[in-house]
Amino acid sequence: MRMVDLIEKKRDGQVLTDEEIQFIISGYTKGDIPDYQMSAFLMTVFYKDMTDEEITTLTLAMANSGEMIDLSSIKGIKVDKHSTGGVGDTTTLILAPLVASVGASVAKMSGRGLGYTGGTLDKLEAIPGFHVEIPDAEFIRLVNESHVAVIGQSGDLAPADKKLYALRDVTATVNSIPLIASSIMSKKIAAGADAIVLDVTTGEGAFMKNIDEARRLAETMVRIGHLANRQTMAVISDMSQPLGEAIGNSLEVVEAIETLQGKGPEDLLEMCYILGSQMVVLAKKATTLDDAREMLKEALESGKALEKFREMIRNQGGDDTIIDAPESLLTAKYQIELPAQTSGVVQKLVANEIGIAAMLLGAGRATKEDEVDHAVGIKLHKKVGMAVSSGESLLTIYSNSDSIDHVKELLYKNIEIGSSGTEPELIHDIITA
Repeated sequence: MRMVDLIEKKRDGQVLTDEEIQFIISGYTKGDIPDYQMSAFLMTVFYKDMTDEEITTLTLAMANSGEMIDLSSIKGIKVDKHSTGGVGDTTTLILAPLVASVGASVAKMSGRGLGYTGGTLDKLEAIPGFHVEIPDAEFIRLVNESHVAVIGQSGDLAPADKKLYALRDVTATVNSIPLIASSIMSKKIAAGADAIVLDVTTGEGAFMKNIDEARRLAETMVRIGHLANRQTMAVISDMSQPLGEAIGNSLEVVEAIETLQGKGPEDLLEMCYILGSQMVVLAKKATTLDDAREMLKEALESGKALEKFREMIRNQGGDDTIIDAPESLLTAKYQIELPAQTSGVVQKLVANEIGIAAMLLGAGRATKEDEVDHAVGIKLHKKVGMAVSSGESLLTIYSNSDSIDHVKELLYKNIEIGSSGTEPELIHDIITA
């Protein structure tokens, strides 16, 4: 079997066999297939697509390229949640303790962000002392005792995906549904969860810019999950504007605490109830979504969910006093208001450009080597559909530099105010088996 023949076969639109796909992934992971041939193969997939069977085989080959985490010693059904990314996506920080507080086991492995803002691990590391790297035995013990732990992914988890993603990033092949689906699901399958809830975002701040693309990605990943014997479902959610109000690591931790206190943004709380209800049902802690939602609502309103977050922070070495004084995390040197230049209604907040503004402040990474500044970011005061008066603050910029005219200019270009505006629909579709 020769790689050049398989490149040619896929170039001509033919279907690869299971053996051929496994040969490609195994050979590239071991270094037998060079980058230039794999780059050519990725481009053929980008243009010629793959069948569902090919994508599933690709995913399983990537999942089996390294360590397969065994969580069988954790009692009950282990449930995980994954978002395809967005701006101001604080949901994991809220969902993990919220779902755990009703007895579901959340054994979550997360990653770091490359782009607008930090990933879940960066946000958690904004909490003083919080450890995202803990031994597997300790991870399992914490989930058995507290029902929740969130840690960094093992370096041996789906190494084929790590190599492929780095190559996709420099060959303009990131935005391919077969490659996105296999990348996400290979890590989820290797991470050992029994049930997976997927938040597939669509809009300006997401990989999938339109609903049709998002639906195909969601359906593909759900199908892969079921073929891999994982209970899997997907929610297609809107990311045309940022979710919630906070964009930036410490700011999002504060927002998570406020949401668990019952004082968070309505769209963020609703998103957590929708995703959390699915997680609770898949974990078999409730039989209907309505029952699951009531359980989560009671846990939040009674303070159980907030205390579970405190417990999770303490268990992983963090300073749990931030629960009582979250404002202590807001250490940026400058807080600068961005006033509206005209009166009217907010018509548009271009999510990805606002995310880039936060990245320019230091909240995210432009390259893997960049350091994240946990203190900086943006706090929105006005969202689409809200009225605003000239001179009223649209948002607050948290910065460690007072030379941010370029950030202000970018923000003004991507916040549109007109005579009317309608809040976008939060959920576009739900995909099950």
